[in-house]
Amino acid sequence: MSPHASPSLGDLPVALSIAGSDSGAGAGIQADLLTFAANGVYGTTAITCLTAQNPRGVSGVQAATPAFVAEQCRQVATHYRPKALKTGMLLEVGIVEAVADFIAATKIPAVVDPVMVASSGATLLSAAAVEAVRQKLLPLAAVVTPNLDEAAILLGRKPLGGDHCAAEAVELARIHQVPILLKGGHAAGDDLVDALAWPDGRVVTFLARRIPGIDTHGSGCTLSAAITAQLALGHPLEEAVRRAHAYLQSGMNHCLQVAGIKHIKH
Repeated sequence: MSPHASPSLGDLPVALSIAGSDSGAGAGIQADLLTFAANGVYGTTAITCLTAQNPRGVSGVQAATPAFVAEQCRQVATHYRPKALKTGMLLEVGIVEAVADFIAATKIPAVVDPVMVASSGATLLSAAAVEAVRQKLLPLAAVVTPNLDEAAILLGRKPLGGDHCAAEAVELARIHQVPILLKGGHAAGDDLVDALAWPDGRVVTFLARRIPGIDTHGSGCTLSAAITAQLALGHPLEEAVRRAHAYLQSGMNHCLQVAGIKHIKH
């Protein structure tokens, strides 16, 4: 068991990932399940889409129907009763709406990773799907975890990160009236800042140094999944984020080399 996991008596807490499958296993459902297990919770899934990909790129995507995504969620919730869930790649407006309806009905604490922009800069969601995320999904979140590119869509301008990260996180939290964890890894320089902010203006920052040579594909999935696991274990939001941030930094500092690439260790 990971040093970040918390042993418990009785049933293992359950977490749910609603996200896409990454055939290269660096991100998506695969990374979420590894992270859940390493953080001491039982992982369940609702798969929104299949991807054909490896670290060099994505060659194909096939979406599940919104009704089938919703059915996966219902089956998990009926039997396993997850203590927390996370959303990742939702792909299209119908899936966003189905997931929002499920969260609204079940009231399961939700970590929303608003996957909108690829590492290449390509937009992954249509304008209608982005608006559905903004209007229907974000208000239901226990915390939203945008990177700087996703924050640009939510803010309407490019955030700077770094020394500005705390103020930008507060601005986002006030706009959307939910806690925001603004991830600063895409900022310039080697001193990185993530900022957790609440709508009342309270903000906590988490500092790290850029780690050279590691493939960061899946780092956002890993962080949001670790937060979800820590919430499922019963930790309050700030402590959950603190533990998840430490988990990700440990996984990047003690990386694994696979097929010539340094991957995050779970």
